[in-house]
Amino acid sequence: MKLSIIVPVYNMAAEKKLEYCLDSLVAQTVADYEIIAVDDCSTDESWDILRRYEKRFPEKFHALRLNENKHQGGAKNAGIKIAQGDWIGFIDSDDWITPDMYERLIQRAEETGADLVGCDYCLTSEHSMQVGQVVHNNKSSQTGVLDDEKKRSLILDGGSLVVKIFRRSMILKHELWFPEHIFYEDNALGNSYLVLAKHFEYIEEPLYYYYQHESSTVHTISEKRCEDRCVAGRLMLKEAERHDFLDKYRPELEYSFTLLFYVNTLFTYMAGVKRTKYRFVKKLGEEMRCLFPKFQENSYYLERTHEEEKKLIRMQMRSTLWFMAYYKLLWAYRNFRKRKKK
Repeated sequence: MKLSIIVPVYNMAAEKKLEYCLDSLVAQTVADYEIIAVDDCSTDESWDILRRYEKRFPEKFHALRLNENKHQGGAKNAGIKIAQGDWIGFIDSDDWITPDMYERLIQRAEETGADLVGCDYCLTSEHSMQVGQVVHNNKSSQTGVLDDEKKRSLILDGGSLVVKIFRRSMILKHELWFPEHIFYEDNALGNSYLVLAKHFEYIEEPLYYYYQHESSTVHTISEKRCEDRCVAGRLMLKEAERHDFLDKYRPELEYSFTLLFYVNTLFTYMAGVKRTKYRFVKKLGEEMRCLFPKFQENSYYLERTHEEEKKLIRMQMRSTLWFMAYYKLLWAYRNFRKRKKK
């Protein structure tokens, strides 16, 4: 079989989100493929929808239901275990793709000998095939046989996994199983999925539609999700150590960890969690300082981090209490200015 498309599903029945996704998958022009839709203990009508598609397309649609909620990582793992395709593709169940996306990705792989191929995506807030805001997911300079320079670039700017296809043999050989029961599972495994490949190709076109709505993971901030992002950061380092590329790409991994574990978590927590806890913020800073005591001297950090964020981070490193008080006053002042302008 040529391709297995794995779709983790959890409560996507409303507004026909799931059906729009699945309709784009059953319409794929690639020959000889299967769709493995894994229901992660949905409490809405998602499972019924999957069963209907399985009855309509028995030759290529497989509906699987987990016995416990394991989040997207658990659903992806279940799909990988039964997949038969030479290639694996992942898609979020509220997104959709062009009819020829997988055909074109596989064709590029066959033409070039690549074992990893990706494309761009666009952001959209409506169910249509009209191209929205295009996001360039990778760079042409990253393509070709992956030497150390290209791998460093992929660690820094690897882009999303859902707009790529991967050799199933590579996934199984390196046992690239996603962490379960947490959000941000892609962040934990993303580097391994990219760095362990040998040849990367990239189609600079938006073939994937990334649906923007309020229930998306990226739009929902809670302490649990911030904690999960920290877990994903720790697992990212463990994965790099397990596959023996932690020391080789330490500056890039240090910056990636700093961004994922510390910078993004710190500022999304402060901005999005209603009742912030001193203990959480203090522990975050202490762990960052313990793992990478000189992270503020990292060349990528110096080049890529906004000056205001650097200032706030220096403040948090000196005093969590002062940082939290200052941040809340700053946030209140900015909200006041916004209301005044209206």
